[in-house]
Amino acid sequence: MKALAEAIKKAAMDIYSVDVKPGLTRPDEQFGDYATNVALQLAPKLKQSSKELADKLAAEITRLDFVESATVAGPGFINIKLTDQRLLELASAQPSQALNGQEILVEFGDPNPFKAMHIGHLYSYIVGDAISGLLEAVGAKVERLSYHGDVGRHVAQAIYGLKALEQERGERGKKLEDVPTTEASSFMGIAYALGAKHYEEDESAKSKMDNINQQVYTGDNPEVNRLHQLGVELSFKQFDQLLGKLNIKTDKRYLESQTSSPGIELVEQNIGKVFKESEGAIIYKGEKVGLHTRVFVTSSGIPTYETKDLGLVVLKDRDYPQATRSIVITANEQNEYFKVMMAALAEMEPEQAAKMTHLGHGFLNLTTGKMSSRTGDIYSAIDLVADVETAARKQFSKTTPELYLGAVKYEFLRHRLGSDIVYDVEGAVSLTGDSGPYLQYAHARARSILGKAQNAARLDTRHPTLDIHERSLARKIGEFPEVVEQAAADLLPNHICTYLYELAQNFNRFYESNRVIGDRRQAIRLQLVNNYAERLKSGLGLLNIKAPEQL
Repeated sequence: MKALAEAIKKAAMDIYSVDVKPGLTRPDEQFGDYATNVALQLAPKLKQSSKELADKLAAEITRLDFVESATVAGPGFINIKLTDQRLLELASAQPSQALNGQEILVEFGDPNPFKAMHIGHLYSYIVGDAISGLLEAVGAKVERLSYHGDVGRHVAQAIYGLKALEQERGERGKKLEDVPTTEASSFMGIAYALGAKHYEEDESAKSKMDNINQQVYTGDNPEVNRLHQLGVELSFKQFDQLLGKLNIKTDKRYLESQTSSPGIELVEQNIGKVFKESEGAIIYKGEKVGLHTRVFVTSSGIPTYETKDLGLVVLKDRDYPQATRSIVITANEQNEYFKVMMAALAEMEPEQAAKMTHLGHGFLNLTTGKMSSRTGDIYSAIDLVADVETAARKQFSKTTPELYLGAVKYEFLRHRLGSDIVYDVEGAVSLTGDSGPYLQYAHARARSILGKAQNAARLDTRHPTLDIHERSLARKIGEFPEVVEQAAADLLPNHICTYLYELAQNFNRFYESNRVIGDRRQAIRLQLVNNYAERLKSGLGLLNIKAPEQL
């Protein structure tokens, strides 16, 4: 609570002429609404008893019009209880706009064209979208970006397969361009599988695909260029179909083929200063900064991923010169790679490196251990969404996309970013645990209560009084802005999940022992129910999960 922190800071200055940044925490509610150790911070500086310092500060804090009491505990901790009126005000307060005026780039998702989107990409999309929502909630303008590998052997294999399928379709009077969006995923899978099979089994076909691979880089074969462009378009069709279903948007996409030239140019400008030539290759000696050596351009002149990522930095800066921060989300197996790339960047473009943050997410598995589809292919994002939908239909007599898609997202987001995840399909649709549907039903239940009391008298909040149960609920509702601000600062959406689950449990305890409609305290309790419902809706909205009015 900013106002309280500023008041404590002022009190320390007025009484002791010391500038201090007071820490505020949330103690167990039996002790108060906030606690501060400011006296313990001041004691070494003033060489006085922390208990005596706390006594004077507590007396000053108690004089604040929004504080009911301030008491000293232990060696100098101050427990602070807010007035009922302030608790109710906080129950509808919004997060501060600390990032107002800042433009932040968030890159996430990054599935490769010519392949199916796997569940790691799905997780990256969902967590990246949630982080973007958190940053927007505290005032930032967020640009959602993605980066896609459209070069490499897998692309050549898919192009080979596309050429064969085009010939087959032509014999039936059909064109590749006419492949419907609903079939794009399976069609690209067939093309890639066909090319991969021939690559392993047919030396002549393998040689052709190796040539295609080179031609994708050089761009000097019109036929390969056409099929490459068509394959990219078909791939994005399949990605966009799923992303549209999930309501996840991308503001701009970058292709790996676009990043080679600016990356090589940057590397070549810094040979002898940042990079060294070694046996015909261009390398970065990472040992000088406690890392390891990596090749940026091979001896045959081919730029590596590192150089292309440098090129991507150049392109982002060209397109978004006003950006104050650039966040990149990948699997954590790339953590060490990014450390080296960013160390090299820091020597060339320190301002760009200072803007950049890399976040790694953990390894994904399923409680079933199932990581391949019925056809034996990799278990894709589409497979997971379909399995959660099936589980939801078994669990509920009636289900909707907002219910099972909310379940898909929440099961990812409730885990701390960076930790490994064992994804529980059945748990994702549970109504008795920490799940998206549990919170959606909690919201619908609160709306139902409010709907039954549409004609209830409005509460006069000028001089409210809260009983112990109402106070506990109001206190939890009021934590929302702080949780959002902390989640945005930490880039951790799981903070929101934890808070919403605790809030719903708090409300359940309240509702089990306190009548709302028809009680003499109906007005104030209905206000709390409304505040509670709004917090659930807002919190789920930050995670891009719908909060249905009824289920």
